[in-house]
Amino acid sequence: MLQMGEDLWPWALLPPRGTLCLFLVLLYLPMGPSCPQNCQCSDGSGLMTVHCSSKNLKEIPRDIPKDTVFLKLDANLLTQIPSHAFSGLTLLRELDLSQNTIEKLDTAAFQGLSRDLRLLDLSHNRLQSLPKEALFRLKAKIRLSHNPWHCGCALQEVLWELKLDPVSVNEMACQTSVRAEAVGKPLVQVLDSGANFCSSRHKTTDIAMFVTMFGWFAMVVIYIVYYVRQNQEDARKHLEYLKNMLPGIPAPRSAASAALELGRPGAHPS
Repeated sequence: MLQMGEDLWPWALLPPRGTLCLFLVLLYLPMGPSCPQNCQCSDGSGLMTVHCSSKNLKEIPRDIPKDTVFLKLDANLLTQIPSHAFSGLTLLRELDLSQNTIEKLDTAAFQGLSRDLRLLDLSHNRLQSLPKEALFRLKAKIRLSHNPWHCGCALQEVLWELKLDPVSVNEMACQTSVRAEAVGKPLVQVLDSGANFCSSRHKTTDIAMFVTMFGWFAMVVIYIVYYVRQNQEDARKHLEYLKNMLPGIPAPRSAASAALELGRPGAHPS
């Protein structure tokens, strides 16, 4: 038969009741926002800043705190920004994506960001073009310098809709272009000189419209000519039919024939 002390020995290993209650309270307390692995998060002055610079990241971290205000993802290995990459970061004011190898932005890459975003840095990447849908909703200043831009009508139309950072706008150069004279020059300088990359497209459109209108006009003329000739043929057939139906009625004479008959002796006007 076991002694009383032996029956109670497992309970003696448990912590005191007060300590156990405190542990349970801490266990069920809501935990604060997590920080992405290898990144540093700080909320000085109540503004959450997430530093993920130079971490060899190939993808956008998925566990970025929702209350992030400043997000630095510069100097990584990002090659593209997928759709909804920053969805839920409604308090974000500055987004730094500079010094990566970004070549592509999905059309919904920045969808979900607040209109309070003040700065988007895409400088020092490998962008050659921009999808208009990806940026036209943003009201932030955008840095696009030091990218291998292909200067053409598509890029020109996108830039008309954006609020470019005035400090770095002169560092946007054309690496390739539909105009040979623009290669190697700052894009703003080329546009200020009066160049219009969309003029050739507009000329092509005008020519296509002219050819289409000329085609329709030619079809109308052909139809009218055919209609007139068809009516003439129908009229001739109708006269032949009447002549066959009424053989006793002389065929109508021309004015010249009537004059000749009147000029003969003994001829009387009918």
